[in-house]
Amino acid sequence: MLTCYSMHDDPNYYAMLYNNGSGNGNSSNTIATRRVSILDSTLREGEQHPGVSFTVKQRIQIAWMLDYFGVDQIEISPVISKDHEQATKMIIKAGLKADILAHCRAIKQDIDVALACDAEWVATYMSVSDVQLRSKLKIGREEAFSRAMQVVDYIKAHGLKARFTLEDASRAEPEFLKSIAKAISNAGIERISIPDTVGIMLPRGMYNLVSMVKDSIDSRTKIDVHCHNDLGLALANALAGVDAGADQIHVTIDGIGERNGIPALAEVAVILTMLYKCRNDLRLDMLKDLSRLIEQYTGIKTPESKPIVGDSAFKHKAGTHLAAVLRDPRAYEIIDPRSVGNRRRIVFGELAGKNGAAFLLSILGLDTDFSRAERLAKGLKELRLGDVLEMYLDESMEERIKNLSVT
Repeated sequence: MLTCYSMHDDPNYYAMLYNNGSGNGNSSNTIATRRVSILDSTLREGEQHPGVSFTVKQRIQIAWMLDYFGVDQIEISPVISKDHEQATKMIIKAGLKADILAHCRAIKQDIDVALACDAEWVATYMSVSDVQLRSKLKIGREEAFSRAMQVVDYIKAHGLKARFTLEDASRAEPEFLKSIAKAISNAGIERISIPDTVGIMLPRGMYNLVSMVKDSIDSRTKIDVHCHNDLGLALANALAGVDAGADQIHVTIDGIGERNGIPALAEVAVILTMLYKCRNDLRLDMLKDLSRLIEQYTGIKTPESKPIVGDSAFKHKAGTHLAAVLRDPRAYEIIDPRSVGNRRRIVFGELAGKNGAAFLLSILGLDTDFSRAERLAKGLKELRLGDVLEMYLDESMEERIKNLSVT
């Protein structure tokens, strides 16, 4: 019987070999090649979520917390209303470290609003798919190209930095998409955003799309990805875009946004830190608090099963899991819950098994001999009581029971 264990203390060592493209013991280190930035769109995309509307004070607080967390860019739309314009002006004047992008349509009067807010960055957008050109703008490709270049020239004439979003790029005719992206890039636009506006892409499709655009533009122009979650693929598509050469992902707190939203800040931040290993400057311990803040301001309850920030993200129930976690949490946890502002929880009930029953007896200060634990486990199962007790497992409790053995 093979009883030896890995010489590597890191339980995630072999998984990272596969993630890096090598399973033979030699990591190719293809993931951690460059810094990947985060743009948070909670104040723009997030307010497109049905029923969500922040006050000016709430927008300022959200922006301040996102900046302290460490996001690279924050976008907000001053053209929506007077209070959005007021919030944009106040956030820009706050002197945050993050770039503040004034989100505008690709028309001159919107750019003028951004200029009135003293914006240094604008984020403008125009549809490029035939279906949106026809049904939304009621123009053809040639006019769309002309309008895009006119607003680009206007932006650069006023000394602004800019990101240009090619809306519905994933459904645009490839040659037209490449031509407009190239022209925008050659005109000096700093960033081009490639969105999957309706969430239709597979990861391999998003990889191909971003690769195609990247090969068509000036190497000095950087690429964002903005992926919608209609089919649950937003995060996977965003990461595929990064693998293809994009260097910024758009997120919102808890992933709120139009329809099913976009990738969640918590998931992207932890993945870039832990798996891509391209960030070490994010205050991950704020993630749970950011989620709570958005839940408070929107009334949208964070699902218990939400990765990283959900109440069940570090909750353990099955008996065999409890036994392993209480001896070494890394058996079922790839990150320390405290590092992301969350807490470990254990649940005792009909699935607790002998080990779980023994732990419960120990917590209650009772003897934990084999027969007593077995009887309690059997009783919990036969009575079908479901979950009997749920509790946080803090350091003192771990120390109390981590070496417990059932005799």
